[in-house]
Amino acid sequence: MTRTETAVLAGGCFWCLEAVFADLRGVTGVVSGYCGGPHPRPSYEQVCAGASGHAEAVQISFDPDLLSYRELLEVFFAIHDPTTLDRQGNDEGHQYRSAIFAQTPEQFAVARQVIAALAAAFPRPIVTEINPAAEFWPAEEYHQNYFAQHPRQPYCQAVVAPKLAKFRAKFRSRTKSN
Repeated sequence: MTRTETAVLAGGCFWCLEAVFADLRGVTGVVSGYCGGPHPRPSYEQVCAGASGHAEAVQISFDPDLLSYRELLEVFFAIHDPTTLDRQGNDEGHQYRSAIFAQTPEQFAVARQVIAALAAAFPRPIVTEINPAAEFWPAEEYHQNYFAQHPRQPYCQAVVAPKLAKFRAKFRSRTKSN
């Protein structure tokens, strides 16, 4: 019987995070969505307008016998800039913040340990929020598996594909596609 744990992470556009984590060995599912705001069932338009308080996030299901939460976070910190407040590349606003929504006290502790261990590797302070678990709202269906369905879309070519290539180069032995 396969054990499954859940992680919820925000680090810019959810299309980027989803594409990377979907290719990480040990991940059994990824859902793009919204987390961290007070408004129930936010829409993409509300989140993009910055009015909902939610971040674009991904809910990741993973097998802890194949992939530890610490390893998941190591990938997370390698694929986005955790030192920029409310921004990833050209995507700017609180909805693009770097955040971890810890599902358990153990995840909260591991997140703090990973940030402390990585702090010296970055030129600026890490601004990633560590929050307790919050309601996760799946994004609209057309956002799910977006990069796989729209690899030639301009944003995907300019932003998602390079991020996925960087992940595959750095974590080659951990990819499903390898």
